[in-house]
Amino acid sequence: MPANRDIVSTLVAPAIFVLFWASGFIGARMGLPYAEPLTFLALRMIAVVALLACIIVATRPRWPGARAAAHSAVTGLLVHGAYLGGVFIAIGDGLPAGITALVVSLQPLLMVTLANRWLGERVVRRQWLGLLIGLAGVALVVGDRTAGSAGLLGWTASVVALLSITSGTIYQKRFGGGIDWRTAFFIQYASAGALFVAGALAFESMTVRWSGAFVFALGWLVLVLSLGTVWLLYFLIKRSAAARVASLFYLTPPITALIAFTLFG
Repeated sequence: MPANRDIVSTLVAPAIFVLFWASGFIGARMGLPYAEPLTFLALRMIAVVALLACIIVATRPRWPGARAAAHSAVTGLLVHGAYLGGVFIAIGDGLPAGITALVVSLQPLLMVTLANRWLGERVVRRQWLGLLIGLAGVALVVGDRTAGSAGLLGWTASVVALLSITSGTIYQKRFGGGIDWRTAFFIQYASAGALFVAGALAFESMTVRWSGAFVFALGWLVLVLSLGTVWLLYFLIKRSAAARVASLFYLTPPITALIAFTLFG
């Protein structure tokens, strides 16, 4: 049984995570023509919180204390709030999904620096070499696309997303253990949802053009990304070094680009 768990942790779970995480950029690209970014995300968070509320009522998990709940709220604002907000605003501003994924894939380089300092994780020379090669590849591709249709807002939003997912992953690794996933997710998505609702009310018209494509994108992001894939991310963070988990983000841009090319040309 332990051997089977190791196989799941080291091979199966990372592969599924990369595929599904990449699909999140595609879901954003598919749904954003029908709703503004913060409005789209507000609807997503409301749906997720409603589903989690049903799960909590049915299963009655133990609620965390005030300190643990506060840690979950901070994680939610970083991983689900600022990160998703940055990604959706970047794509909504015209930055292609594949390029947005490339910018966010710089996370491993930031992660090893911060993990080494804040978590005490040792990063060997071979890891540094691989990270630098990955950085060079990202720079080459992104540098050749800076003349695209996205403006300063899109590029700034993608950088905010990068910083937020990096700091949020480290925060979850350091402070997020020992909390039941059902209550932790509820607090995280509720805090992020409040942020998106406030932003949509302040800056957007909150108009939604309902269509089959939008409903599919919303459903995919709610069920597969917000519940399944984020649970998988926390599973990997709990069982692996933060820097090792972050290196998976290098694999998402080619998968995202392949799916985007297939669907959108």
